[in-house]
Amino acid sequence: MDKVPSVSEVIFNIKRLLEGEFRTVSVEGEISNLSHSSSGHWYLTLSDSDSSLSAAVFKMDALRNPLMKSLKNGDKVICSGSIGVYNKRGTFQLIVKRISPVGKGDLKEQFEMLKRKLAAEGLFDPQIKKEIPTLPNRIAVITAKGAAALQDFLNIIDRRTQWYDILLSPALVQGDAAPASLRKALFNVIKYSMDAPEDKKIDVIVFTRGGGSMEDLWAFNDEGLAWDIFNCPIPIISAVGHQVDTTICDMVSDLRCETPSAAAEVLSNAQAEIKETLDWSGRHLARSMTHILGRSSERLQMGHPKRVLDVIWRRVNEQQKKLGRIDLINRANDYLGIYNYNQRLDDSIYRLKTGIEKKYSRLEERNRSAYDLLRVLDPTNVLGRGYSIVKDDNDKVVPSMKVFEKLKSGQKISLMFHDGVGIARAGESS
Repeated sequence: MDKVPSVSEVIFNIKRLLEGEFRTVSVEGEISNLSHSSSGHWYLTLSDSDSSLSAAVFKMDALRNPLMKSLKNGDKVICSGSIGVYNKRGTFQLIVKRISPVGKGDLKEQFEMLKRKLAAEGLFDPQIKKEIPTLPNRIAVITAKGAAALQDFLNIIDRRTQWYDILLSPALVQGDAAPASLRKALFNVIKYSMDAPEDKKIDVIVFTRGGGSMEDLWAFNDEGLAWDIFNCPIPIISAVGHQVDTTICDMVSDLRCETPSAAAEVLSNAQAEIKETLDWSGRHLARSMTHILGRSSERLQMGHPKRVLDVIWRRVNEQQKKLGRIDLINRANDYLGIYNYNQRLDDSIYRLKTGIEKKYSRLEERNRSAYDLLRVLDPTNVLGRGYSIVKDDNDKVVPSMKVFEKLKSGQKISLMFHDGVGIARAGESS
């Protein structure tokens, strides 16, 4: 016959099955029986129309969840966590790690609720923020050991400054344990500074980490951490995430920087300016000393015999060069005179040639006009139009009728036509 298990064995097996199967679970329901114990734990019942489930929010998880203080019976919420079995009573309950309202159940709503709450309590008041020291000697950095944000911060500090003392207070920057780790790291820095001698005290604290989602940065939205920052006697810079990320830590800190590198630049600006001024002064002093030494050396060399002789020879050479230039100028003037004479001669020849050509042109024009006139007056041209010329036997032209009447009857006459000469005799005139 098989052995009958004991109550403890049954409960153990149930615990193993339930806690193994429901390591991560989210449950939606309405809150009832909400209570807050003196130990800091919260207890409640999640219900729907058919069933109820007991739930517990332990102290540390409650402190990390800003919604807890505003919860009341009747609220509809989403609780996320795991199933836990209580051996003594053989009961199970939901161990809540995170809680959010139904319909607004995202981290953004929790963030806005906590922001309004802390703003009303005066944690963001700019009038009470502490001044960031211009020339801090010791800087405490709270971030994860080996984080890229830490390396970015140190690279800027090392490049721009020379005498900063950096103290790292390592902490978790993500996950459920991160808020408590950040608060402990801040507490350690404050305690260290209070116990340290005056020249070793911390001048400023920097919270930093790289960017990420809202869930990744949620540890910096912890209400307990916000109050620790607010009450810290040392100025605090928050350089969490990137430019688009904003956390409660940013708002309550004395100064918010968009990135770790920006925080390093803010803290190193004064030293960088001093370093630049000293570098410029050093360069200016070196140039001045070089100039003074050069002038002194030159004056010493001026009195040396060789130097005097060199000066004399240089002046003699300068005078020789001047004489050479004068001779060159005289030669140039002579050349210019000859050149000007040749130029005038060329101008005269050109004017003479031009005058002759113009006169020749006018004579040629007159000859053409006379030729044309002769052609017009040429008798042969008249004969071509049907006229003839009458000549007597002495080859004299008979120019008119009066002369023709004086010819003897039968006297020989010649008639000149354009294409030949005819012979005739004069008859009786009528």
